[in-house]
Amino acid sequence: MHILLVGSGGREHAIAWKLAQSAHVQQVTVAPGNPNMQNEAGVSTVDIAATDLDALQKFAESENVAMTVVGPEAPLVQGLVDQFLNAGLRVMGPTRAAAALEGSKDFAKQFMSRHGIPTAQFETFDNSADALTYLQSHSAPIVIKADGLAAGKGVVVAMTDEQAASAVRDMLDDGAHGAAGARVVIEDFLVGEEASFICLVDGQTALPFATSQDHKARDEGDAGPNTGGMGAYSPAPVVTKSVHEKVMQRIVNPTVQGMAADGKPFTGFLYVGLMIDANGDPYVIEYNVRLGDPETQPLMMRLDSDLMELFNATVDGALADASADWSDDAALGVVLAAGEYPAGSSRGEVITGLAEADATGAKVFHAGTQLDDAGNTVTAGGRVLCVTARGATIVDAKSKADAAAELIHWPNVHWRRDIGYRAVARLQSASTSSNG
Repeated sequence: MHILLVGSGGREHAIAWKLAQSAHVQQVTVAPGNPNMQNEAGVSTVDIAATDLDALQKFAESENVAMTVVGPEAPLVQGLVDQFLNAGLRVMGPTRAAAALEGSKDFAKQFMSRHGIPTAQFETFDNSADALTYLQSHSAPIVIKADGLAAGKGVVVAMTDEQAASAVRDMLDDGAHGAAGARVVIEDFLVGEEASFICLVDGQTALPFATSQDHKARDEGDAGPNTGGMGAYSPAPVVTKSVHEKVMQRIVNPTVQGMAADGKPFTGFLYVGLMIDANGDPYVIEYNVRLGDPETQPLMMRLDSDLMELFNATVDGALADASADWSDDAALGVVLAAGEYPAGSSRGEVITGLAEADATGAKVFHAGTQLDDAGNTVTAGGRVLCVTARGATIVDAKSKADAAAELIHWPNVHWRRDIGYRAVARLQSASTSSNG
């Protein structure tokens, strides 16, 4: 069958790579993709923007596409799934109404409040005067979030009152995030360890994927500005069996049931960003309505099941009878970004060492790359590559990914060398305890 995959980042490269391995799939076309995805057997690209819904529909119809899989959030929030369903096309992802879980922070918080799903206390504001008054009685640390989609850059974790006030003014007065920041959610700061909990959902049943954890801060030690993610690993040791059960019982199942009860049944990938406190109690930081990036890259490295079969079960409402098999190996991905990211991004810089990195056995997934007129792979975005590797332990996976990343160069390339440090520390602590 022919699959259309919408998107162009590292997430879509990893999904395309995995789908192309399915015995059921003959061709994966990525729209718009990037040229380097075409190095994968069975993968091609077509120059259609992810938000050009009419052109995507025309392509799916004219090319007899068996299923369209939507990678990024923007076309989901825009209503791609609704349009395809109305045209009688098979599509994997949530409707526009269900995608509001990510499209509006206020919608998500009101939903959680209504259905008793644990999350931080919050208030929503559309003018700076009221927001600043609220901050006078709610001191830092505190979190300021743009209500709409802001490409992973609409969240400010303010550690001082001055930072909080500045974030409010930037969004509400100065339009730092345009329409996405015309309304802000201010919520209490949660203490604990973050993890990513991702499920496939068919409207009634949630099938949990392997656990993962990403690193949002740009710099080592989780310092610097927030980004879309500088690396990720799977599994996440903080999600113990007990925590896993709590997440399913307190968060995932109530979310699926609540969306159905509200007349917005959810189908597709449900991503729950978690904060897990010292007692092992999980709280929702955010919902996403698609696979995370860069979590997808290590997850696809560990997935032993046929991804196409899981997608078919999702669309057919048959997840209650499905299962996902995972390698016992760990996997870790390191994002290589432009030095200016997230504030800016230089483009057109020639990238060297890609073949050498691939030769190590690691997998280099492309996000912000293009080909220049001479056929060289060059930078074309803030997060450029995700170098991902598997290993018997998280230490092994990290060692392999870091070694491969060291081989890749362009001017001012920036990457964190401490991805996975929490999991590594846990493993080392367990080893010390057992030896003692």
